[in-house]
Amino acid sequence: MKKFFFIPIFLFLLSCSNLDTTVEQANNLFKSDIATLKEEVDQLELVVQNDASAKQIQQQFLKSHEAYKKVEILSEYYFPTVSKAINGPALDEYEIDEGLTVPPEGFQVIEEFIFPTFNKKSKAELLRQLGILKANLNRLELVSQTNTLTDSHIFDAIRLEVFRIVTLGITGFDSPIAQNSLPETSASLESIASYCKNYASKYETKELQTSLTIIEKGKKYLQQHSDFNAFDRAYFIKEITNPLSKNLYQAQIKLHIPFLKEVRGLKATAQTLFEKDVFDAEAFSGFPDYKTTPEKIKLGKELFNDPILSGNNTRSCASCHHKDKSFTDGLEKAKTLDGKSLLKRNTPTLSNIAFQRAFFYDSRVSYIEDQAVAVISNENEMHGSLEKSAKDLKKNKEYTAKFKTAFPNNEIDAFTIKNALGSYIRSLSSYDSKFDGYMRNEVSFTAEEKAGFNLFAGKAKCATCHFIPLTNGTVPPNFTKSESEVLGVPNKYNQLDSDLGKFELTKALIHKNSFKTPTIRNITLTAPYMHNGVFKTLEEVIDFYNEGGGKGLGFSLENQTLPEDKLNLTDLEKKQLIAFMKTLTDTEPSKKKS
Repeated sequence: MKKFFFIPIFLFLLSCSNLDTTVEQANNLFKSDIATLKEEVDQLELVVQNDASAKQIQQQFLKSHEAYKKVEILSEYYFPTVSKAINGPALDEYEIDEGLTVPPEGFQVIEEFIFPTFNKKSKAELLRQLGILKANLNRLELVSQTNTLTDSHIFDAIRLEVFRIVTLGITGFDSPIAQNSLPETSASLESIASYCKNYASKYETKELQTSLTIIEKGKKYLQQHSDFNAFDRAYFIKEITNPLSKNLYQAQIKLHIPFLKEVRGLKATAQTLFEKDVFDAEAFSGFPDYKTTPEKIKLGKELFNDPILSGNNTRSCASCHHKDKSFTDGLEKAKTLDGKSLLKRNTPTLSNIAFQRAFFYDSRVSYIEDQAVAVISNENEMHGSLEKSAKDLKKNKEYTAKFKTAFPNNEIDAFTIKNALGSYIRSLSSYDSKFDGYMRNEVSFTAEEKAGFNLFAGKAKCATCHFIPLTNGTVPPNFTKSESEVLGVPNKYNQLDSDLGKFELTKALIHKNSFKTPTIRNITLTAPYMHNGVFKTLEEVIDFYNEGGGKGLGFSLENQTLPEDKLNLTDLEKKQLIAFMKTLTDTEPSKKKS
């Protein structure tokens, strides 16, 4: 009997051993890549210490950063804080809880010392920054020693790396000066291939072999098309990264590796970034009792259009957010409730704002419900009170019945009112533009539109702030933070606008003139533009960025986060950019809920 049961038990243990070996090999690969990265950074430090030529120093920097790209796949996934210290943007960061401004560190800071030219006078500071980088690499090596991997997490990390290539890699986000993004993308693909080979060597899965073939095709394309500005990103996404992430998804199914169950902005089951309903609005709402339902949406729509929420019953949310203008009002700034003056800032769109982590131009609230409350209670906007509105609504039999349907376990109160409004506003997000259809291979682009997209994600650098595919400032691929930028926006007298933006909230100097990066979905419907409505046309907006923002216009603005270098866009390229931005308009705006 012992021999009879030994065979199936042995086979079971062998199967488990294969899986364990696959995970163990992935862990060993990660540790090996960290060791290689450390060696390359040591070499970079050495060539700087030995006063090597500028060319040698630059070449060694590029080798080091490409080595990081092979570590990134798991370091960003498991250790995002350490990874940010290693490769975060070269911008000061404000810690709200501590009330402190933290200077940047890592590769992107070091890059600024070495490119476009290396100045030996900065040697001491460069070596200091390299010392900080080495310390952070030691931290990464240390935490990796006790890291526990699973097959589910490895496959999740692999697909997120594909999405990182699309959103932050080929756009030049983390190689802003050296513009080495395309070779680094090749390194990222090599890293994905290495992890795939661990599984392909043990399991005969067609989808994994196809994935490896696609990766080789992508690397070859990158080698043959190395010009950053001329690179065809539309082709690369549609023919390389989208098919790659789809095949990886299918391979995970074939290998019976479970998908993660966690709720997050980009669903764990995303095959590409461009599928319908690939973003989960509930993950952005933050609280289980905020959950959107059809009944809440229907009720919220009525409240949105009803002046009962304003103090004098004369203004509704819809008074300033018009459906035909993608829920803006077409004005530079709306009038105050008493009609005697103008509000401080331009009325923002409500379309497609569900997938953000901050609201208002100064990012002062984190949830749509809180945005609704702030507007209703503002004396210049609606001068209302949710508590007073609740009492008035309770007197209305129709509303009482509708609230009971939408909130069977709650009475009419401030929470149910704001949650109904929030649910309705979340429902105004529908990614059904021509751009979305193009990325899903449902429609074709004209040559002009395709050229415009490649400019948007390349030379014009739009996608380094308006991240693909949401085109807002919510940072991919985790989508857990919405960014603000200092652009140096002028007023109508061509002087730096006096609105201090986020600074009024935080009092942090880095936030002077800082404003949240909004979505540019439906941008052709939402003029005028910027927080103060200063630009009436897209042509004016593009000219502003083309000149390098406020600094390019001659403003003294030390904390500008927008690169001040001119983009050197031709008149044709400007037209192509606008042609692409027009494809971001919902294909059937008339179906938007009003």
